[in-house]
This record gives sequence, structure tokens and C-alpha cells, in this order.
Amino acid sequence: MSSKSFGRVIAVTLVAVAALVGGLVGSRAFNRKTGPAAIVEDAYTEALSSVSANYVDEIDYDKAGEAAIQGMLSTLDPHSNFFSKNEYAKLLQDQESRFTGIGVSILRHRDGVYVQSPVEGTPAARAGLRFGDRIVEVDGKDAREWTTPEVSKAVRGPEGARVTIKIERAGANAPLYFTLVRGNVPQPSIRSFFMLRPGVGYVGLSGGFTQTTADELSEAMGRLQKEGMRQLVLDLRNNPGGLLTQAIKVSSQFVERGKMIVSVRGRDPESVAEYKNNIGEPVDYPLVVLINRNTASASEIVAGAIQDHARGLVVGETSFGKGLVQKVFNLPFGAGLTLTTAHYYTPYGRLIQRAYSSGSFYEYYTRHLEDEPRPAQPGAPTHAEPPNVAAPDAVQTPQPTPRATPTGPAIKTAGGRVYYGGGGITPDYEVKPLDVATPARARIFEASFYFVRQLAGGQIAGLENYRLADATQFGRYPRPADLPVTDRLIEAFRDFVKRDTADGLGPAQVDSDLDYVKTRLRDDLVTAAYGTDAGARFLLESDPQLLRAIEVLPESKTLAANVSKGLALN
Repeated sequence: MSSKSFGRVIAVTLVAVAALVGGLVGSRAFNRKTGPAAIVEDAYTEALSSVSANYVDEIDYDKAGEAAIQGMLSTLDPHSNFFSKNEYAKLLQDQESRFTGIGVSILRHRDGVYVQSPVEGTPAARAGLRFGDRIVEVDGKDAREWTTPEVSKAVRGPEGARVTIKIERAGANAPLYFTLVRGNVPQPSIRSFFMLRPGVGYVGLSGGFTQTTADELSEAMGRLQKEGMRQLVLDLRNNPGGLLTQAIKVSSQFVERGKMIVSVRGRDPESVAEYKNNIGEPVDYPLVVLINRNTASASEIVAGAIQDHARGLVVGETSFGKGLVQKVFNLPFGAGLTLTTAHYYTPYGRLIQRAYSSGSFYEYYTRHLEDEPRPAQPGAPTHAEPPNVAAPDAVQTPQPTPRATPTGPAIKTAGGRVYYGGGGITPDYEVKPLDVATPARARIFEASFYFVRQLAGGQIAGLENYRLADATQFGRYPRPADLPVTDRLIEAFRDFVKRDTADGLGPAQVDSDLDYVKTRLRDDLVTAAYGTDAGARFLLESDPQLLRAIEVLPESKTLAANVSKGLALN
């Protein structure tokens, strides 16, 4: 990009942020000749001219320009950002329900990036990539030291373009080469849905809010209703958010017609926009919503609307607290930026956004993400007190008030329940996930992967019957008798960790946490045989937050019934 071209990008960007530095509100005009933004623009132009004319070396205007724009935006808030041409294209693609690539789930382990599972119906699945395949080359380039994002970037590309991957597979005498034609890879918002038990359905809405989210939810619930669903657990954990329009449509499938879903407020008091359910009649069965510290933005809008209207109970951990509204601006040369223009508020007026003015942006992002990255892990049954389930006509009061000192004002919601604004959605029942961040369990996680990789490849003596078919068997879920974790298998795992000392795991550590070892081995076996969806479903069977959600479904039913009758929950 030339200095003149970059200067035009800066000029457009400065106009875009004039609302924040020069007082542009609503339809009021901004005088670029006399306003503060004009001063900034003139100063920048002079600085750029001086640098261009006098700097000792060649100037990378692309790099300098991106840094200048991002530096300006970083003084505003954590979510106003500049995107280069390639980054902007990916941002727009992320709002769709698919991308172009080969369709494979990968994870970095100690000595490289490995395949966890191909995605059903994709080039990787058709080619026969499978659990435990180590990616060592991509198009002739050594990938053994690459990170997961580096491998992901290398295998993505234009639809119809070819990519050649060299892999090492347990049980194969020589490396294998796969040449795949990149194609459309589905990226659904709902990664799984099924019946947890008779009458209780589960929908895992973890893939963000894209253009198809509401339709996906309608289809999933329709299919579960045909299977006898009368109660629902909606899982919004790890959902990073997305399109506001889809959050409104999703909420409208549960919140009464005509009721408020969310309001948006900018700098101008007259800029308030209110969004209600104007779509249709919602479903009325008992509902529990699962959230955690990575539940953010659009998913918080859904959880907040359901909680404010007492439509259901919320279980898990306090959500991330991302309540800033971004507008996307197109810039010249394919670049773009997202600029915060307003705040989200729940139906009764709770501010979702948590504070970011004190401390660094790093602390802002890592406060709720301090345990990331971590693989999805199972839990154990919770030891929390059982819910207070009274007769259907009784008045009950769930305990929504957070244990910590509130940071925002008290807000009285439907039925007189009190919550606090100031950041995130506080669950009605707080339930912590199983702690998997201990060094011992991290070692178990790694050792289990390498053991099952060999087991699935028929490389563990005496357990050749665990050798899996070359192709992942999608659409199946194992019966209890399938792929059992037997005493003989555990003994083989003990022998394996004696030989494979790279992870620092010993037999004594295996025996001290045997239940967790069995769960890890079973999850890896199920994933290897049937794919990541089946593995995730297995882990949910012992998830403490999900188990608690099932326990409080009767209370959720009573809560909604009492509020619909106008009963105060004091």
C-alpha cells in the first residue's frame, strides 16, 4: 500500500470514529474542518509526510498503517478492532455457517499436530483421515513444529483447490499421502442435540450466532419433540456470540410474544432501540440454560432474556460480560473495522458489559479465560444441595443474587426476583466444572491420547480387538458394552506409561485418579471410533453442570408457571 493509499484509509477511519472523538450523535453533522477529528487527521498527515520524506530505511506502509489504526482503536475499548484484508474476509466468513477447507478437527500434542476427527461429509472424511493421524507435511512444507492455527491456515483455501498432506499413522509401515480437494465445510451453531433421558432434550448451541442459528434451533427442537421431548436443556457454554438478529430470533422461541428481548443504548438518549418478540408464539416446556465464563455477547442476550422473564433457570458460572454493540465499517482495499456504538441491556435493564477501564486488555480477556486453552472435559456428580421443589402452586424463590459483592445496581425482574447489573449473567445455580487443569490430569490427557492412538491402530499386544475401522463411523453412539474400559485395558495403559515417559506420568498417578483415567480412555476411544460429536456426548453424561440442570428442571417449570400467574416471588 502506498503512502497516499494508506492516507486515504486513515482518512476514512478517522471519519468512522468521529462520533467518539468529535461529538457526532444521531443525525447531527460533524464539522471536519474545525472538529477534534480534523486536528488528529492533520497531525497524522503531517507525521506521515515527515516519516515518508526522512526515515532512514524503506517503510512498510501496510504494517505501519495497521499499527496506527489499531493503536487508535485500542484507546477506546477491547472490541473495537481493525482488520486487514485477509482478516476481514475471515470475519465475514465466520458469520456464515460454513467455510472452505478439508473438514478436520485437529489438536496440538507434545510432538506435533494430530487429527482428532474428520467432519462428516467433508473431503477429510471421504479421504479417510482419522483419529491419531500426525500431520507432518502440508504441500511439501515441514509441519512438525507448527501450531494448530498454522496447520489450520495451511489446509484452508479456495473451493476446488488441492492440498497434499503427509501423515504418520499408528500401524502404518510408511507415511501416507492424501491429496484433497478443498470444499465447503459445515460450521453449524448447534453442534449436537439428542435426548438425555426420556422426556428431556439437550441442544448444544456452542458454535456462535450465525445466519442460520435460529433455523437450526427450530429444526433441532422439532426433531426432539417428535422423540418425546417435554423439557429442554439449552447449552450456551463456550458460545462466543455473533449476530444480534439471530440472538433475538432464538430468544423469541422461548420468550412470550410482545415481550422485550434486549435494548440497545448509544451515547444519545434518543438512540435507544428496543427489540421484542414479534415473530410468533414460543414453546412453553420447562427450560434450563447452561452458561460458563466463555458465554458471551449474543449468547448472554439469550440467557439474560430468559432469566429476566423467569422463563427458565440459568445454571453454571457467571458469563463473560460482553455487552458492547459493534458496527462493521468497510474500508478501502478490502480492509474493515468493528467499532463499538452502543451497549446491550437485558429486558429489565441490566447492563451486560463488565468493566474494562481499569487494568490491561490482556487481563480483561484472560480473567474469565484463565484456564484456556483446555480440552472439553467430563465432570463428576455435583454435591450441591438438592433444589427446593415444592408443589406446583407454591411460591418459590431461586437464589439468583451473586455471592460476590455486586458491581452494578440492583434490578428487579419478573416475579420480583433481584439481579445485579455491571457485567455478565449470574446463574441462578452456580456449579463449577471439574478441575482438569492440574498437572497430573494434563499428563493423563496426553498419555491417554497416545495410548488410544496405538490401540486404535492395533499396536497394543493382546488388545488387537480394539483396532478400529479405517473410516470414522459417523451417526452412531456406542452402547455400554462397546469399546469397554476393562481391567485388562487399564493394565495395558499402566504398562504403556511405564514405557512412554515423555509425559512424566507413572503407574502410581494412574491408580490415584483411576476414575478420571477411565473416563479419558473411554472418551478417546469413542472419539476415535465415532467422531468428536459422539465423544462430546459421552463427556456430557458425567458433566456436573448438566446434571444439576436436569435436577432443577421441575423448579424451572414451577417458576415459569408462578410468574405467568402474576405471583410475586418474595
